[in-house]
Amino acid sequence: MRTKAENIEMIKQFSNANGVSGFEDEVVSLAKKYAPQNSVVKEDHLRNTYIYQTKQTQKKPLVLIDAHSDEVGFIIQAIKPNGTMVFLPLGGWVPDTIPASKVRVKNAEGKYISGIVAAKPPHFMKDREHPESLSMQEMVIDVGATSKEEVINQLHIHIGAPVVPDVSCTYEEERDLFLGKAFDCRIGCACVMETLAHIQNDDVEVIGTLSAQEEVGERGMDLVTKTIHPDIAICFEGCPADDTFQEDWMIQTALRKGPMLRHFDKSMITNPRFQRYALDLAKQLGIPCQESVRSGGGTNGAMLHVSNNGTPTIIIGVPVRYIHSHHGFTTYQDFENSVKLAYEIVNRLNKSQIDTF
Repeated sequence: MRTKAENIEMIKQFSNANGVSGFEDEVVSLAKKYAPQNSVVKEDHLRNTYIYQTKQTQKKPLVLIDAHSDEVGFIIQAIKPNGTMVFLPLGGWVPDTIPASKVRVKNAEGKYISGIVAAKPPHFMKDREHPESLSMQEMVIDVGATSKEEVINQLHIHIGAPVVPDVSCTYEEERDLFLGKAFDCRIGCACVMETLAHIQNDDVEVIGTLSAQEEVGERGMDLVTKTIHPDIAICFEGCPADDTFQEDWMIQTALRKGPMLRHFDKSMITNPRFQRYALDLAKQLGIPCQESVRSGGGTNGAMLHVSNNGTPTIIIGVPVRYIHSHHGFTTYQDFENSVKLAYEIVNRLNKSQIDTF
């Protein structure tokens, strides 16, 4: 078992890994590093990572524990003659959060080049150009070059290059608080690794996955469900906290209040029997837990719950403030309680129990 200090370091490494949708290789490497001893780690061509705990016998129910490995970012669309670059989003962004941020652009040699997201300074704007907010089409990425030729021939950056936020994760012990990028869903990736280390159940087979390309349409999970055919699933998510802008009576996902179990979002109605089982178990074990009904959003559960004859699926969300931006907050205690709920569920599962869902 890992110590708290080791888990903190694991979370920081997952947060710091460069891995926008379609370019999750660094996260795959971390999965191999942190997978439990004696497990077998495989990957497919989409960069889904599969962590097999035991030899699959096909005689026991198959439990899937998943988190997606990709993060939101950008991709270079074109290079202007002056050396600045226009870009498209990978995943959902609020454009107002993007300008003046540091980024890293991956070149053709695998090296990351530092840059900033820039827009025309106000000094050069005419009155009619002062917008209430900027669109992404008005922004460029600037790596300090002076020409397109410099970008291509000296920096070896080409169109199609992935771009990640340039952020380093920190942990403040006194407040039990992480500050970093990509907690959606790297905190979930760390949860998968730690949950697998606590599994002690001979009645089921367990596979952990870090699935690719969730932020652009759950494409990795689509392939996962066709590859391993789970009988039941738990999806970890770095889910959006609402405790800084909702009225008190409407807050459903707050830091330090435990994992959030989502009943509904625009992609899935959670299996109510499995959901009730999880909530009742959390109450029985004294694990703090939150519930939510979301009008928007979606998770890998969208693909999972309609696969393999309707896989019973729950979402265990680790609260994260300000997902889909350069920086976010999450806490170790929410990570710890999310992991505990997951392995306590899995360690009690058997075919008879799963059949009731």
